[in-house]
Amino acid sequence: MVTIGKYFVFLGYLFTRREKLSIYWTRFLEEAVNIGVNSVFIVAIVSTFIGAVSCIQTAYNLVSPFIPVSTVALIVRDMEILELAPTITCVVLAGKVGSNIAGELGTMRITEQVDALEVMGINSASYLVLPKVIAAMVTFPMLVILSAFLGILGGYLAGTLTGVLTPKDYVEGIRDSFVPYNIFFMCVKPFVFGFLISTISSYQGYFTKGGALEVGQSSTQAVTNSCIAILVADYLLAQLFL
Repeated sequence: MVTIGKYFVFLGYLFTRREKLSIYWTRFLEEAVNIGVNSVFIVAIVSTFIGAVSCIQTAYNLVSPFIPVSTVALIVRDMEILELAPTITCVVLAGKVGSNIAGELGTMRITEQVDALEVMGINSASYLVLPKVIAAMVTFPMLVILSAFLGILGGYLAGTLTGVLTPKDYVEGIRDSFVPYNIFFMCVKPFVFGFLISTISSYQGYFTKGGALEVGQSSTQAVTNSCIAILVADYLLAQLFL
């Protein structure tokens, strides 16, 4: 409970004694590149192969002659939109982005750079963390949309190149019984997950004490706690929106 209370107090620091908006805009663009643009490659690789594997394994289990082949594409589409694209992508980003944020802030803390900002009268929590949080909440939904597209594309390539189903069957499947609301739900998830990953990782890094060993421990705790928070939030969001 002490840790949770300290975490919420830390969130309050982000919105007190803020700097000029122009400063935050510059910092936001820098963090958007570090968090979002630099994560495109890993997201693309993971999403494409997850979509391909989902298509092959779904086709392997659907052996009934009474089930249309296009159902494989329908299942891949719904799996990608509802769960795989938002949740798995954000778990991957928790490992990449979360550990990076915690390591960066932890290093700044033990080298007294954070203390130097406080001495200059700058709210270090707001200046260092708030742009990261906003950048994560903006870029994560974009990465998840890219992930969903590449996952469905990966399923298409795997299904058609291996002969599991024809291109016509796959396109027919992804068009069948489509629910537009699922896209909204897919975009809500990374918005929430981005906030959790960025704030939890920042909290772990910001309050690091000790030396290089403790920085590594903070990064590990940031990734672990972020993954747990993602899974809990995933369940709560499913209960609220579905």
